[in-house]
Amino acid sequence: MKPWQMGTIGLTGLAAIVVGAYSSPVVLMVAAVVLALAVGVGWPHFLGIPARKTLAVLIGLPGAGSAVAATYVPAPAFLDWTPAFIAAGVVAVFVMQLIRGTGQAQRLESILGSCAGVLLGCLGAGWIAASRFNGVREMLLVAAISAAVALLTGLVRWPDRIVAPLGIVLAGLAGPLAGLIFSDIAVVPAALVGVVIGSVLVSFRRLVILRGEALNVAAAISVAIAPVLAVGSLAYFIDKILIY
Repeated sequence: MKPWQMGTIGLTGLAAIVVGAYSSPVVLMVAAVVLALAVGVGWPHFLGIPARKTLAVLIGLPGAGSAVAATYVPAPAFLDWTPAFIAAGVVAVFVMQLIRGTGQAQRLESILGSCAGVLLGCLGAGWIAASRFNGVREMLLVAAISAAVALLTGLVRWPDRIVAPLGIVLAGLAGPLAGLIFSDIAVVPAALVGVVIGSVLVSFRRLVILRGEALNVAAAISVAIAPVLAVGSLAYFIDKILIY
């Protein structure tokens, strides 16, 4: 799958989150669950590890459960269950590798890579937390616009040494601009959100480039959506620490 197609997938996932946030909590939850399951299905393909079907379940379900919990737990404990789902997913991955037995191929890679997938999928609950926090969605919108700018910058077919800093700078500028237009969020927190989100997204772009191999559809969808989920929790915590 071509880079522009992966970027389009990431933008589609981001759009689904924004639409869900401005529709209803159930729609947002469904979007987050679907995206977490998509990451789970494709992540083992991206890693190129064995036992892909089993690992897809173990990676996808914690992220889906974290999204459901973030939707229904009483405020302000939006992400209180997220560490538990991350821990359950990590333990399940270890148990699964023990069941495979000794001498199996790529056991270490499977454990480390799958645990990273569990973490990324569960962090998607941060978008729900950002939407529910104080009943105000401005930071979610600012974060989404910054992420969209970083994703669009990543589609430029220039060397990574140019695209990476450009994506961070543009995302950092998009945050305050979006804050001024759509909300009363201060410039510094909005800029920080943009810079952090831009850094995460361009890092994933670099990760795909370093892999240097063609990705199948499942792997491309997973690696395109995973960073979009991850930046949701970053936006929520920055909102909580710097603004609230």
